[in-house]
Amino acid sequence: MKKLAAITAALMVSACAVGPDYEKPATPGGITSEAAFVEGQRLSAVSAQALPEKWWQLYDDPNIDRLVTEALAHNTDIRQAAANLQRARAVLGEARGRRLPTTDLGAQYTRQRTGSNSFGAQFGEGQQIPSFETDLYTAGLDMGYEIDLFGGVSRAIEAARGDVDAAAAQVDASRVSVAAETARAYATACSNASQIAVARETVKLQQQTLDLTRRLFDAGRGQRRDLERADTLLAQTQAQVPGLEAERRASLYALATLTGRPPAEIDAAASACTTPPRTAQIIPIGNGAALLSRRPDVRQAERVLAADTARVGVATASLYPSIQLLGSVSLASTAIDTLVDDDSFNFSLGPLISWSFPNQTAARSRLRQAEATADGSLAAFDGVVLTALREVEQALARYAGELDRNRALQRATRSAGEAARLSRLRFDYGAESFLQLIESERERADARAALANSDAALADAQVNLFKALGGGWENAPQVTRRVAVAAQ
Repeated sequence: MKKLAAITAALMVSACAVGPDYEKPATPGGITSEAAFVEGQRLSAVSAQALPEKWWQLYDDPNIDRLVTEALAHNTDIRQAAANLQRARAVLGEARGRRLPTTDLGAQYTRQRTGSNSFGAQFGEGQQIPSFETDLYTAGLDMGYEIDLFGGVSRAIEAARGDVDAAAAQVDASRVSVAAETARAYATACSNASQIAVARETVKLQQQTLDLTRRLFDAGRGQRRDLERADTLLAQTQAQVPGLEAERRASLYALATLTGRPPAEIDAAASACTTPPRTAQIIPIGNGAALLSRRPDVRQAERVLAADTARVGVATASLYPSIQLLGSVSLASTAIDTLVDDDSFNFSLGPLISWSFPNQTAARSRLRQAEATADGSLAAFDGVVLTALREVEQALARYAGELDRNRALQRATRSAGEAARLSRLRFDYGAESFLQLIESERERADARAALANSDAALADAQVNLFKALGGGWENAPQVTRRVAVAAQ
């Protein structure tokens, strides 16, 4: 017994973890940690200051703040990601359990009859051994302990820990996406309402033009062609309203489900919104280092790589012998009242060595699979980093372009409105033809609609930028299942 204990201790002391030790990879392409964004340096509407945790509060709109907070607490995608995190933690607990001995307790009662023919022997001449029945009572404890001589268990725990970190990053990634999509759905609903208001106001003005044209035609001072043109322009503007209204309702339905509600439970404040939200202050975007440390998808890809690297060690350990210490103690007796006697005690103890050798084809194939998976995870990490940087640059470029476009359209709308006013005055005094009036009305309608569309695109571009920056997951509320409130 002492010799066996000494051998076991020596094996445990000399244990080592085979396979590669993980080191966090450098960012691809020689990207410097403090690199500023190319587009950010050209855009005066952003700054290099750190992005705040709750970026949606930059809009200074209590409705956005409330809706995003509700979505972070009740969204089903976040709840599912959180459940996956709990599962990963349970798997880690199972992996850690392999460091402890396995134990199995058992107790059994058996009533057994042994027939005389089972013996195939006889007493003297023509006399068989008689059949007999016995009772057997047993109780025992079986134990096993795997000596982690080559680090297979340690690598498995390391891989499971990486999976937990990756699952936690996925929860944060879901929060980033949900916060952005909630803000986007609210902004879209408000933008659609603004576009509807512009279209209806344009319809009102064009209806007045049509009424004037009809009066002139009835008085014999106009032409049928002018009446039809005015009616065509009115109908074209009226046709825009149903589509915009449908999109507004669709955004409200999406907003409800994002916050964990049925689509029918439309948010009243969002439904009443008529102006797309826009942050009036300069947007803080930070730098490349802040982005890569903040974006959950980058963290997730790095943790997946760490887990897959550890699995290379697990596969490598399978090439070496596995050593287990097995032991059991038991009590066995044909009578229950003698079960605890000394003569009922049994035990066994000894090592078990198993090794898939010399045929290691399957083990080496699993090792090559693990190495290929780790190589793929490294490529995925590089891709996620580059994608994160690309998305921010693209979002900044599109935001800058939409800002310039919006400013130009504001000037165009003012000019078109003034031109339409002057055209009507000239038409009333007979200094301008009806065709010129119709054309100026069309230009004003087009300019107003284009500006409303640009306002919607600008709000969407801001949300895209915030989403690309990857914030919003910090200090998020605990996710819970929304409980329906019973009707009063």
